[in-house]
Amino acid sequence: MINQQLRPGKVILLNGCSSAGKTTLAKKLQQMLPEPYQHISLDQFRDGLPDRVRGLNSPAGSPGAYGLNVVPAQIDGAWTTAIQFGPHGDRILAGMRRAIASLSELGCGVIADDLLFKRSYLEDYARVLAPETTWFVGVRVSLEIAQQRETLRPGRFPGTATNHFDLVHSHGVPYDLEVDTSLLTPRAVAQRIIERLQTSPSALAGMQKTLQTRH
Repeated sequence: MINQQLRPGKVILLNGCSSAGKTTLAKKLQQMLPEPYQHISLDQFRDGLPDRVRGLNSPAGSPGAYGLNVVPAQIDGAWTTAIQFGPHGDRILAGMRRAIASLSELGCGVIADDLLFKRSYLEDYARVLAPETTWFVGVRVSLEIAQQRETLRPGRFPGTATNHFDLVHSHGVPYDLEVDTSLLTPRAVAQRIIERLQTSPSALAGMQKTLQTRH
């Protein structure tokens, strides 16, 4: 039986563009934190989608646009690569956020590694996660370094980091902590996050209040 008196596990919610170093940071945190933390990432749920609903510039209404579609997009006249989630993809992502919340409710620590290029994704996190046990961390990097990392990663479409570089941080919600992986080593960045865990978070609580005023 599950002990219903368990204290909720802490959630470290990492948000940053593709190739910002979130996964490397998550693994370093797992090594350094005294308690076990489960790493859950957008990439894991993306890779679990059936191939038939993963498209490459698939037209609207086609199977390839139903899950996750990779499409060309322009920013300031330059071509980049955008990620678009269709109806099924959005349901999978909503399930991912609720899986994170369930693990926390069962007393498990979680490091969530996400790319919040829609404000609605962040708002959903604010609805399902406990604000008093969730630390919202902005993972930043210089665009040049993100682009360099992207070229070294197999299976990455050029321009993905550029497309979401500013978008993921554009929601106007203050982070509990911001870190820059282009300035510090993964260990040094992880240490900053571990130190921040010693004081209470506030980011999601503020967002929950904003959502409540709408209704």
